[in-house]
Amino acid sequence: MAAIIMAAGVMAQTDPSIKKDTIWRKGGYFNVNFNQASFSNWAAGGINSYGGSALLTLYAKMKSGKWAWDNNLDLVFGGAKTGNEIIKKTDDKIDFNSKVGWDMGKNFYLTYLLGFKTQFTEGFNYTDTSRTRTSAWLTPAYLLNSIGIDWKPYNNLTIFLSPITARTTMVENGTLINEYLLVNQSLFGVPPGTRIHNEMGAYFKAKYGLKIMENIRLNSEVDLFSNYEKNPQNVKVNWDEVLEMKVNKYINVLIQTNLIYDDEIQILRPNGDYGPGVQFKEAFGLGLAYRFQGFSVK
Repeated sequence: MAAIIMAAGVMAQTDPSIKKDTIWRKGGYFNVNFNQASFSNWAAGGINSYGGSALLTLYAKMKSGKWAWDNNLDLVFGGAKTGNEIIKKTDDKIDFNSKVGWDMGKNFYLTYLLGFKTQFTEGFNYTDTSRTRTSAWLTPAYLLNSIGIDWKPYNNLTIFLSPITARTTMVENGTLINEYLLVNQSLFGVPPGTRIHNEMGAYFKAKYGLKIMENIRLNSEVDLFSNYEKNPQNVKVNWDEVLEMKVNKYINVLIQTNLIYDDEIQILRPNGDYGPGVQFKEAFGLGLAYRFQGFSVK
């Protein structure tokens, strides 16, 4: 399937007759947020803290005759430090998606989708006295190979539905794998003693961008996956929301939420047991932002 993507790119660059009809839309969004609190002789009490996060989104979308090729890359990383504690990670994401589609008419495309998700560095769960390693670079990493129908009625809306999707979960950190083996737990759904877990099922992905007001924009992206072989009724969910409120050209407020449910991911509960559950994350920031279009692709 990866050869399809390469062939489409080569075709667009080498065939003169196709190049004339090729339309590229390229751009991105960059945001850096900071937060800080400082106390000196403060009678009500408090603790010094600071933190920040950075977000970079890039896209390159091509339309050439009947062919469409959409590429998106999201990179996010953030951290915070409170008092004398070490810096703790607050956000971490690498998310790449590429879709090659053939126009079937009426905004429907027969499409192959390649998706990849992981993170930059390791993460921990913290208690008052200790920390537990929970993730690392390429642990987990998720790879999607999917064939389906993509509906793109507007530039800000795309809905993809596939009855044939291979979902691969990978873990690479040997130390973290051994730590989970000690408690006889699967790691992100990967059974003990293995590093790769393959699933076949149905997949749904929707992305929508809504301009609520002149300076307020909402971007929503939801992924749903149902495993045909095991508990298909337990749909895996990954839902991202980003609300952007512009103060001026370079200053904005960003609110991000992420909801995840995967019945194969074992979460450490407050009572000390492991089990599936809903994961939710929210982040708020005020900082610098810049949206750009038409950058060069070499």
